[in-house]
Amino acid sequence: MSIIVLDRHAVETLLPMDECIDAVAHGMARTARGGTRQPPRSRLDLPLPGNLLSMMPGWIDEPEAFGIKVVSVFPGNFNVGLPSHRGLVLLFEAVHGALVGIFDGGAITAIRTAAASALATRLLSRPDATRLAVLGYGEQAEQHVAAMLVVRPISHVAVWGRSPDKAADFCRRLSEKHGIDMEPAASVQEAVAKADIICTTTASREPILQGAWVPEGCHLNIVGSSFPQNREIDAETVVRSRFYVDYKPSTLALAGDYQDALARGLIDENHIIGGTGDVLEGLAPGRGDARDITLYKSVGIVAQDLVAAQHLLNKALNDPAARDSGLVQSIRL
Repeated sequence: MSIIVLDRHAVETLLPMDECIDAVAHGMARTARGGTRQPPRSRLDLPLPGNLLSMMPGWIDEPEAFGIKVVSVFPGNFNVGLPSHRGLVLLFEAVHGALVGIFDGGAITAIRTAAASALATRLLSRPDATRLAVLGYGEQAEQHVAAMLVVRPISHVAVWGRSPDKAADFCRRLSEKHGIDMEPAASVQEAVAKADIICTTTASREPILQGAWVPEGCHLNIVGSSFPQNREIDAETVVRSRFYVDYKPSTLALAGDYQDALARGLIDENHIIGGTGDVLEGLAPGRGDARDITLYKSVGIVAQDLVAAQHLLNKALNDPAARDSGLVQSIRL
């Protein structure tokens, strides 16, 4: 049996954001309906603090397949122009257990994470949201700008990052790319002051966003802190928000900002209203009114990787344009 192989460039080309949002929506719906198996991710911490190897196996029922994502996470790579997440997604068919696809895991992670935030934004933010604040200026920040433009009529983006020069360069580059108004902010508080949507995309270990700064009616995608030791938001932000997740067991195990508020006794587990798949399937309520602060806490789940890989495999096998693009490789083992 031939095995489809897609490198980073192929994944980025063949997985446009709008298609990935639809694929992720399917994965989240199956997660809500019990159609996935997603054991806790395992990690190997490497000698240099912050560097690690992450392994995420999983299974999905429709269409049935299973697989695993194995990626290294090296946060310092950004400073030398390299992706922070590097690895592979391996996809297996469920009839005989054959490996059918090998995909660049860093590219899938970057795109599907932003796509999951876009799904949450489509479900939970106000339909008239036009002002976006992005905290961070790395790969996830760039993908989130693109994703928000798909689901809401964004006309202005404020960007904060620890380096003002890098934030300014980020704004210039993406403003030209997307044709929208973007400007760097001198502080987090300034960036979010008029925001309808906030995306946090940093690996901060201490809160950068305070609940007192979040405008009424705002929607938040909290994305960068996917390990217990990291927190991008303070406890007040958690308390003030209608709190949604990708997958509750993963949130309880990995979301440091949620765990902090829980440990302080400020909330209980009922503070999690549901997953985005639950909202999509009508199993949990969404936004109540225009004044609500809604928050989507992302830690990333393998169901999102599997549906992205399935979409890529189907496209590589059945889309004539993809087959003729020269991007699709195959091997035999």
